[in-house]
Amino acid sequence: MSKKLLLLNIPLRIMAETNRSFVLHAIKDVVFEDRPVPALKDPWDVRVHIAQTGICGSDVHYWQRGRIGDFILKSPIVLGHESSGTVVEVGSAVKNVKVGERVAIEPGVPCRHCDFCRSGSYNLCPDTIFAATPPHDGTLSKYYTTQADYCYPLPENMDLEEGALVEPVAVAVQITKVGKVKPNQTVVVFGCGPIGLLCQAVSKAYSAKKVIGVDISQSRADFAHNFGADHVFVPPARPEGKDDTAWNEEVANLMKEKFNLGEGPDVVLEATGAQACIQTGIYLTKRGGTYVQAGMGSENVVFPITTACIRDLHIRGSIRYTAGCYPTAVDLIASGKIDVKQLITNRFKFEDAEEAFELVRQGKQSVIKVIIQGVPA
Repeated sequence: MSKKLLLLNIPLRIMAETNRSFVLHAIKDVVFEDRPVPALKDPWDVRVHIAQTGICGSDVHYWQRGRIGDFILKSPIVLGHESSGTVVEVGSAVKNVKVGERVAIEPGVPCRHCDFCRSGSYNLCPDTIFAATPPHDGTLSKYYTTQADYCYPLPENMDLEEGALVEPVAVAVQITKVGKVKPNQTVVVFGCGPIGLLCQAVSKAYSAKKVIGVDISQSRADFAHNFGADHVFVPPARPEGKDDTAWNEEVANLMKEKFNLGEGPDVVLEATGAQACIQTGIYLTKRGGTYVQAGMGSENVVFPITTACIRDLHIRGSIRYTAGCYPTAVDLIASGKIDVKQLITNRFKFEDAEEAFELVRQGKQSVIKVIIQGVPA
């Protein structure tokens, strides 16, 4: 074949290629589809061949319920948003990454122009295009196109599994940032799932004096003790006939006594969304301390507002990430301060993605982080 004909065949091969994707059509209805390969739409765009994707609780929530708050599934979307991969195409203006470079993908691209974006709080931008949040497609495809400055090159000592887990680490970095976690503080984290575990590890990386993980699962608590927590606590069962709220206050007092917390910890990070944990966390936090709500459970809960007022608590919510969180997360992993590989309990091939989602849905105590491999080149 002549050189001229060979060159002519290259674009034909690319045009014939499809973008294998894991698509949510409706509640509990997922299928594999061969979609067109996403084109670059902007000089700052890049196309990434996805290598690894972690499953987040929000992905499973959309699969099972079709909505989270105001984000409602009305048309098919590709699932997945915790991903890494290799850059295969760059726009004409791209300078920060190049073809062949391995990257972690920050899954939300904001408008960049509103007051929230300009202040650095782009997690609050109302026009963010966030992967796998209706109506936007996620990253569980062979290829994913996004903006170059939301791709972060991976150091040589980081592999692509670690690159996929930059996303949940960045979430934990944001939670600790909101909580203003500082050296020599005492921090209590409710929840020893992936985000709770990472909040504990980030707090220790920031030189917190004492980090305590709380979970109703003894096995999860044991894992936390070996991962990032100095101490762990499994609450005792509520006595029959005991009022919920009164018991949660009693549990808070038990923790203060058990861990010599005095008036309470400096910071409480709540990563479960369970009412019992929320109430206990408020009763636990010391006067003038900081309480951060990151877990999302029931839409409404009974909240000890009088205690919060009398203690002059700083109460904050936390969502996604803000300026600097992703680079910090990459550094924490690359430096060895957080070993995210320990969190991976199950690995699946792309064609077994639904099986992977089902495993996460079951909520087994032995399952912490599930990773799905990308479509081969």
